[in-house]
Parts: sequence; structure tokens; C-alpha cells
Amino acid sequence: RLITKQYVYLWADGVNVKIRLGEDKKLCLLVLIGVTATGDKEVLAIEAGYRESAESWKLVFTDLIARGLTPPWLIIGDGALGLWKAVDELSQFKHTRSQRCWVHKIANVLDKLPKRLQPQAKRLLHDMMKADNRQSAEETRKQFVESFADKYPKATTCLTTGWENLVSFFDFPAAHWQHIRTTNPIESSFATVKQRTRSTKGAGNATM
Repeated sequence: RLITKQYVYLWADGVNVKIRLGEDKKLCLLVLIGVTATGDKEVLAIEAGYRESAESWKLVFTDLIARGLTPPWLIIGDGALGLWKAVDELSQFKHTRSQRCWVHKIANVLDKLPKRLQPQAKRLLHDMMKADNRQSAEETRKQFVESFADKYPKATTCLTTGWENLVSFFDFPAAHWQHIRTTNPIESSFATVKQRTRSTKGAGNATM
């Protein structure tokens, strides 16, 4: 359909479900959800893509642009390199900001720490995500690095890499922070889909 609305934020994520999308088991669903200035969330795309590759994402975005999509203020996604490479290559998005998903980042950081330290680390990471302002988040990040850098440099490097794209949300209205710092709108929308495809053992195919 033609796109006539202005979407200020876009959530983007690759969703893996046990449904037959074709012979290639590396296919997943590339999902885009947009929200208008009035707060209405709408699904803009659900397309089969190859391993969240840049080429697959670029095809999805190009189709949306051809149908009338105008550049959003912010695109929210996980650390999948294909997504961000596609965004960088599209001139229409040159003024669009990027926000990395905190839920995915926290999981990746904790994975690089021993389980006995994960509760303490998780509290600090949540304090950063839920900080009242960027300065407070950066002070907590410094505390995290001082606590773990010597013995667990992989964890602190994971946190600090791409930090600017983790704190983009602070530049937008505070009332929106809870919604734009993660890809939860997509995760929650597809939670029931995943439950049903598990219980039906992957019934259906890409055309049904």
C-alpha cells in the first residue's frame, strides 16, 4: 500500500520463527514497526530475509521508500551489522539517528561475565539504561568499567563499543525513552507468534 503518514520512530529487527519460509533454513522475518507523531504504532513490513543481511534490509527499506516512506527521526534496532550497513548506504536516511537496543546489549555484556558477577553487573547496566540523563548514564558506565575492565575486558569493550548509539534516546522527549531504547515493541508483538509456531511444530509456509 502507499505510505502517506509520517513515522517519527522505526523499530527494526529480525525475527526467527519455526515456520517454513522456504528450503533455506537461514531465512528469517525482517520486521519494521513505525510510530506516528500521535503515538499510533503500525506494522510497515514483514519480509523474509537472508540472515538479516545488508542486502535484505536494503531491499525492504527501498520498497518502503518507493511507496512513500519519509525519513524517521530515529531507527531502533539490535547490533545486527546488516541493518546498520543498509541504513548507512541509503541517502534518504542520512539525517536519521540510530538507537541500539539496550536489552540486546545487556544480554551480550552479561554473556561475557561469570554468572556469580552477573547480578551486580546487571544492576549497573539497568541503572545506565534507566538513568535520568546522559551524564548519569556515563558516570555509571565509568563505574562499570572500573569494576570489570581488569579481569573482564571483553565485557567492558562490548559495553563501550557503539556507546553513542546506545544513548541517542536521551536527545528525544523523556516520555518516549521507555519505548525507544529497546526493540520490545517487536519482541512483544511476535511473542505469541513464536508460542504458536512452537506448539504447531512450524506449520504453514511463506505463502499461507
